[in-house]
Amino acid sequence: MDFNDIQNAWNNEKTENVMLPTNLEKIQSANTPLDKIRKNLRIEFAYQTVAIISIGFVPLICGFSSKAAFFFYLLFSLFVAVCVYYLTKLYFFYKRLNNITLKTKDSLYETYFDIRLNMELYKTFGFALTPFIVLYLLGFYYYRFSKIPGFFDLEFSNSELIGFFVIVVFVVLSMGVSLELWVHHFYGKFAKEIKKVIDELKEE
Repeated sequence: MDFNDIQNAWNNEKTENVMLPTNLEKIQSANTPLDKIRKNLRIEFAYQTVAIISIGFVPLICGFSSKAAFFFYLLFSLFVAVCVYYLTKLYFFYKRLNNITLKTKDSLYETYFDIRLNMELYKTFGFALTPFIVLYLLGFYYYRFSKIPGFFDLEFSNSELIGFFVIVVFVVLSMGVSLELWVHHFYGKFAKEIKKVIDELKEE
């Protein structure tokens, strides 16, 4: 943008849309954390796709009976449906990031809020998978312990049942905390860098 463009914008009383070179450089500096978010999304898609496919082979690897495999794949089909739903949304988010050109304050604001929104979507995705993971673990250990002679004749005391539920709650909470740390490490800290650029532009 040359001096004549700036002067014309001033004369038309649209100075709020004028991007001075210093501001433009600050806005474009947000491209670095944005590139890191794009890279992390690509890695996530690859890892999650491999993980989903790998889980599908668990009954074959562990030698499940036909009855156990039926219930496993019944739960697995719901698991895959949830994964496809959220991963599709995150894929479209990734496509939007690829098409973004940071040249104005408005584009920077929109990008930042889109990132924040999809960070919450990612957390929702993780929490939606938590019950499946817990059920998978319970089902796996039940299947293994059921092969122990006399397992079905065992009776559990109230304290043992309470202890079991406490462990389940602890596992779920631990997964929630781990998810928060994961999102912050791979996306949150880069979103903060973009927010820092926005705050600097507000101060001018």
